[in-house]
Amino acid sequence: MKAATRVGVFGLLGSGNLGNDGSLEAVLGYLRTGHPDAVVDALCGGPEVVAARYGIPATRLHWYRGEYRTASRAGAVAAKGLGKLVDVFRTAAWVRRHDVVIVPGMGVLEATLPLRPWGFPYSLFLLCATGRLFGTRVALVGVGAGPIGDRPTRALVRWSARLAAYRSYRDAQSRDAVRAMGVDTARDEVCPDLAFALPAPQAKAPSGPPGTVCVGVMDFHGGNDDRARAGEIHRRYLDGTTRFVRALVAEGRPVRLLTGDACDAPVVAAILDAVDSPLVTAAEAASLDGLTKEAAAADAVVATRYHNLVCALKAGTPTLALSYAAKSDALMDRMGLGAYCHPAREVDAARLLEQFRALEKHSAELRRTLAERNLAVARRVEHQFTALTAALFPESAPVHALREAP
Repeated sequence: MKAATRVGVFGLLGSGNLGNDGSLEAVLGYLRTGHPDAVVDALCGGPEVVAARYGIPATRLHWYRGEYRTASRAGAVAAKGLGKLVDVFRTAAWVRRHDVVIVPGMGVLEATLPLRPWGFPYSLFLLCATGRLFGTRVALVGVGAGPIGDRPTRALVRWSARLAAYRSYRDAQSRDAVRAMGVDTARDEVCPDLAFALPAPQAKAPSGPPGTVCVGVMDFHGGNDDRARAGEIHRRYLDGTTRFVRALVAEGRPVRLLTGDACDAPVVAAILDAVDSPLVTAAEAASLDGLTKEAAAADAVVATRYHNLVCALKAGTPTLALSYAAKSDALMDRMGLGAYCHPAREVDAARLLEQFRALEKHSAELRRTLAERNLAVARRVEHQFTALTAALFPESAPVHALREAP
């Protein structure tokens, strides 16, 4: 009797980012449907959350619990350094126990948000290197990538991509960025974000007077190369977004504030305090499903976080992106709303309000466009999982899938 395939999932999962957890949920759904005999566990940022929410065993990603706190004292610096060494052996031991490891989506090959090379890029490199060493197939599935200016970070990302057994990307820009790093991407595919595989309620066309506008906010300080002016970028973003919310309230529009990560809570609190109106409320969605339901119930969505956009577009609600990276622009373009993007680094409340009015003016047309694009996206996501089965589980893949797989 053939032993069950041992599958690991890896990443900053269960750490408060709803987009990351949504990608995990999509992959677990694929495994449970297509490979129900697989034995699945996780090496992740929030093992307690992952184990409780998804019912799989989970191990902490880092030995040192203060990994993502700034180390200023000598003891903390030494502990963090020791943790890097210990994690080599912990990661290797975990990888060796598996036949396959899946990194489900996430922007693991990009630096659109601040990060240090010895943080997650180092962890991903350990995963891919030990996978190659022990013959464990590591798959980067539907991941995001982008140009990286910092040399150590870029080197770790490049080698992680090279050592992975399978790669696919959530947009063409990601594949181009990895190719520009010197990785052969000729056999790599581009497929929609994994979160599109999750079920979604259908948005209802608005009727009666103008209804709720969902505004998705973010603790935005720019990207990895913007550290010197992070404070200024954040002030501009918060001021512009607050002015926009205040303008909606002045017109009598109810506003529902959305987040996508636990770190966004201070931005919500700041807007609630500055606008101080019963028309402004904060959603408490704890999953992408909850966010999607909020978006489906709204007349329109204006959002910053990438997976806030995914949820709104998947629900079929007219959406305007406060875009902070090329991935947001690419997503909006894929879904037929490329004209409705506004730079998160330079939020101009007056201009944003003009774009929002144009969005609502064409609401009916945009809803039809989104319905059509969502059908096409659903087919592409199904193809992604078929290709993944052919690459990682060839014994269970149909013959035609083996022919089509990269």
